[in-house]
Amino acid sequence: MPFESYKNSRILVTGGAGFIGSHICERLLDAGAEVVSADNYFTGSRRNIAHLIANPLFEAVRHDVTFPLYIEVDAIFNLACPASPIHYQRDPVQTTKTSVHGAINMLGLAKRLKARIFQASTSEVYGDPLIHPQTEDYWGNVNPIGIRSCYDEGKRCAETLFFDYWRQHGLPIKVARIFNTYGPRMQPNDGRVVSSFIVQALKDEPITVFGDGGQTRSFCYVDDLVEAIVRLMVTAEDVTGPINLGNNSEFTIRELAEKVIELTGSRSKLVFKPLPQDDPRQRQPDLAKAKAVLNWEPKVALEDGLKETIAYFKRSLEIA
Repeated sequence: MPFESYKNSRILVTGGAGFIGSHICERLLDAGAEVVSADNYFTGSRRNIAHLIANPLFEAVRHDVTFPLYIEVDAIFNLACPASPIHYQRDPVQTTKTSVHGAINMLGLAKRLKARIFQASTSEVYGDPLIHPQTEDYWGNVNPIGIRSCYDEGKRCAETLFFDYWRQHGLPIKVARIFNTYGPRMQPNDGRVVSSFIVQALKDEPITVFGDGGQTRSFCYVDDLVEAIVRLMVTAEDVTGPINLGNNSEFTIRELAEKVIELTGSRSKLVFKPLPQDDPRQRQPDLAKAKAVLNWEPKVALEDGLKETIAYFKRSLEIA
């Protein structure tokens, strides 16, 4: 599916009302595609796609991917799954079902339609990594029975299913392992570190830092991520992934908190609490494969992306 053929194509985006999914819908519409968003609104929000509803090329369908979906499309972006610990631990059995049953249903649909399909996997498949930075050939260090395993192992099983469909049925698949991503349309109560810090800072509340704040993350602005995803989807069929997508600039959690306080002009102070179970100490993608295969690397600096995200939360908190 060459890049220019997004135009006049009918594309399904599961999780289309979510944080990343809504940006993908927007990007595909800009390219001239007809887009169907399927979302059960467990963590997605109609507000994320409200500005797209008037577009005659956009359709929003309420649907849970744990049930089959009967639709005719040319390609599928599968992003349906709660992605923050607060949300995916709320109903861990359903989280696993969404990853596994959702993958089975979307792969079955893609097989029937002979359509290429993208899987939004995650850096969580690496668990608490023993190598740094993480490369795609690393098998990970995941606790299979921990409180995060409903998400970690669900996504690992989804990858297994994708590659078995590729080997067994010749299905054209694209698998990306997405690292920490932030930007407008994040939910204020999702428990992710960027949204939590920004909301607390804007309200001049204490900023909650788990552990000593020395654990590291690499933060990718959503526009950079979406560009990489749409590039991956139009690569040759022999490019399956998995491929790391994120930002390889590494920051400690404490550095992030201090930067948010600076950019918001907040009077907030840092408050330290015990580190949650199985919380990774380090998280940084090796992007060599993304650069070589997609000719892509992130462009938005953390400070610039935070400014855009802070502006978004200022507006959304006023609405709320």
